[in-house]
Amino acid sequence: MSTFSIVSRRRFLQLTGLAASGLVLGAVVPRNVALAGILDQAEGSQLNVFVSVATDGTVEIIAHRSEMGTGIRTSLPQVVADEMQADWQRVKVIQAHGDARYGSQNTDGSRSVRDFYHIMRQMGAAARTLLEQAAAATWQVPVEECAAHDHAVHHGSGKRLGFGELAARAAELPLPDLETLRLKDTADFRYIGKDVPIVDLQDMITGNATYGIDVHVPGMLYASIERTPWLQGRIASYDSSAALAVKGVLDVVELKAVDGAPGFNPVEGVAVIATNNYSALKGRAALRVRWRESEHSSHSAESYLDELVSRVEGGAGQVRRQRGDVDAALADAASVVEATYRTPYLAHASMEPPVATARVTDDGCEIWACTQTPQATRRIVAETLDLDVAAVTVHVTLLGGGFGRKSKPDFSVEAARLASHVGKPVQVVWSREDDIRHDYFHACSAQHFKGALDEDGRVTAWLGREAAPPIGSTFDTSVRINSSGGLSQGFASVPFAVPNLRIESHEAPGHVRIGWLRSVYNVPYAFGVGSFVDELAHAAGRDPADFWLQLIGEDRLLDFSPEGFEYSNYGRSLSEYPFATARTRTVIRELVASIPWGEELPPGQGWGLSVANSFLSDVAVASKVDVTDGRLRVLELHGVIDAGRVINPDRVHAQMEGGMIFGLSLALNGEITFSGGEAQQSNFHDYPIARMDQVPGVIRSHIVASDAAPTGVGEPPTPPTAPAIANAVFAATGKRIRELPLSKHFDV
Repeated sequence: MSTFSIVSRRRFLQLTGLAASGLVLGAVVPRNVALAGILDQAEGSQLNVFVSVATDGTVEIIAHRSEMGTGIRTSLPQVVADEMQADWQRVKVIQAHGDARYGSQNTDGSRSVRDFYHIMRQMGAAARTLLEQAAAATWQVPVEECAAHDHAVHHGSGKRLGFGELAARAAELPLPDLETLRLKDTADFRYIGKDVPIVDLQDMITGNATYGIDVHVPGMLYASIERTPWLQGRIASYDSSAALAVKGVLDVVELKAVDGAPGFNPVEGVAVIATNNYSALKGRAALRVRWRESEHSSHSAESYLDELVSRVEGGAGQVRRQRGDVDAALADAASVVEATYRTPYLAHASMEPPVATARVTDDGCEIWACTQTPQATRRIVAETLDLDVAAVTVHVTLLGGGFGRKSKPDFSVEAARLASHVGKPVQVVWSREDDIRHDYFHACSAQHFKGALDEDGRVTAWLGREAAPPIGSTFDTSVRINSSGGLSQGFASVPFAVPNLRIESHEAPGHVRIGWLRSVYNVPYAFGVGSFVDELAHAAGRDPADFWLQLIGEDRLLDFSPEGFEYSNYGRSLSEYPFATARTRTVIRELVASIPWGEELPPGQGWGLSVANSFLSDVAVASKVDVTDGRLRVLELHGVIDAGRVINPDRVHAQMEGGMIFGLSLALNGEITFSGGEAQQSNFHDYPIARMDQVPGVIRSHIVASDAAPTGVGEPPTPPTAPAIANAVFAATGKRIRELPLSKHFDV
């Protein structure tokens, strides 16, 4: 059983730096993430979200997740305020430090709301209950006669006490058992399901928001780092004399890399320390560094992808999921469709490159960083500096985009090492070139499919083979094949009702740091799967939307274990979050109903669609394109999402629009190439993100109404976008695109 407990004011200050008074509320959180909260108990208990009520009536809610534009610093407190019956105008949201007692602060995987929605409701309800009990004790009436609403507790006699007036007395009461809490009826929600502007909006539009680059610590120095151009490169020699001659440069420091897999550690480099960032950059430009070759210094992306294509086309790989007899069905088919797809390496290229500031003293280390993972940052900095974790404090700034790059704390480790070396605060600023050349790159991939059609155009067999460098290779160099978790992202988890199916994987050793980027492996796999379904539909002479519905089959709950596949379900049980094909079919139907699907179009124009289940949500995307004289223009993008219960529709629409634009950008432009182990792109001139003239004038998003548990929103709109555009290109031109980006084939 989980209980609530009072957190002392001193403990509250230690954990958050917040000047608290009055009622402070927290909750016990088991390790299974069923609950979340903060405790004033023994070290090691998990700690998530605070609610405090000051004597002036201000409700302070601690946001323990990182804000990078999703609105999570608004959405989760919005849930608490609703259950608490608080006035949103009197709520103050405060960012938490990094601390393992918060439970997970890892803000990626589109899981913040789905992991913390229920406990946020419980925390709000517990605060409301305590305030009602305090009012009842004050008035000496039964608590059943007291009801909280509009930031106060009311009695039938007309008596009223504000939250601030009750805070001190409520803090003295024993906290209620979770089993006794009364949650609001969903029909009474005041904020949940409503558009609430993000709490940081005014600061953002007036230039008062604090991002990583805005941090200034008195006496701090600046560092710019020349890093190895290839994985596992080591310094052979360097000449720092010209760098040290630059005005403002104070020191040149070697940053040695750890042996073995890089993990979250920095790559090897030479840092220039200066009194200002300009001098650090100028001094770095004057450095002369020679690098030792490694087994990765000859890596060529083109040759590597050619090799992966040869593997998936050449023969059977490791079987990951299987039912029926695919080979027999292919042999007996009326026709067989076969295709191979390849997708490139990608970079995150968030608008704000990584930035971290560190101060190291005898008491420990403080970090200020635009991080998605303050706890991982805290842990690895402590390991690097040989400190107790409790001696490391991580302050989380706003993030100017993250997309998974800022889940890796290597840039904070660089700042901590340099601050420790020079004995003063140091800010490490990555340039745009640093960010693109030294990223944790999104995996490239090769995928090969075969589909068997009977005489009625029905699919009787599906064979899929893939090869993509696994994220695991970044943490263990012996890992050479994608994990079940990776294949659960749309490749082995295809929801197709075909009698014969086999999924295979080939090895793909890592030659660069592989990391997760928005939607992770769903991005390449959705392109391959979504494009091949469209090819099968064309071969069968069927409407693609109707073909998708037929291929998915009857409404049912999917379980892949009888077919030998360990489906990750994004870390949640199928009993809690079932994979229901009815929801996938619904988004297709609602998408088609929302657009003029099937309309007659002029030559050179076409509609295409695709669908993907990712992060427990279903999204269907349709695109209308025009291809004239070799120039491709995307005219319209439409998306439908089923994300269960939606907390803040405005934020969901924003994420739908942004996610589709992100997918469009990758589809049109995204490609990192390697030659001699070095990334060949460096800035937006050769790694462009979508410009305004590439973004369609019509972008529409639709939310399926649902009372189901909340699911992911930030990532699911991205995967189906690229195949929707490529399928529209085929409809417009008859040209099938099997390799991204589309700029390889058209003027975009």
